[in-house]
Amino acid sequence: MKMTTAMYMRIIHRYLGFFLAGIMAMYAISGVVLIFRNTDFLKKEIQIEKKLSPNITAENLGTALKKKRLKVEKEADGLLYFKDGTYNKETGMAIYTEKKLPYVMDKMTKIHKATSSQPLFLLNVIFGLSLLFYVVSAFWMFSPKTPIFKKGMYFTLGGMALTLILLFV
Repeated sequence: MKMTTAMYMRIIHRYLGFFLAGIMAMYAISGVVLIFRNTDFLKKEIQIEKKLSPNITAENLGTALKKKRLKVEKEADGLLYFKDGTYNKETGMAIYTEKKLPYVMDKMTKIHKATSSQPLFLLNVIFGLSLLFYVVSAFWMFSPKTPIFKKGMYFTLGGMALTLILLFV
């Protein structure tokens, strides 16, 4: 029997699906959790004590603590007060609380949000290309002459319309 393009697409689609099942689940779960990243959903409060250099200025404290949007609210008696913590200018000790996701969920969301400056970005690119292959190869699952393919095209148009509505409304 001669292997057609449709047969190759179906085989690759099938085994790629099995291979990527775990990572697809991870991206799906972390994607749902990321929707709630501006809330405390699943997060637990952690007390952190960090020794920094003494005499860090209010302007440089955020950089020293690796907190991008840190704003010092007030300064009194050698202490800098910021949301959820303090920094002692004399001792260099910063004490604050953070809300963090559980360990595994935190790792999953970090993979999901990886940028080109991180080593995991390649995984995101490969996974994105795999999903794009899934989109294209789905059109080879059924012969274009069959009623199921024609019905599938209506669903495709509906999905495209929904996407355009979500993008532009």
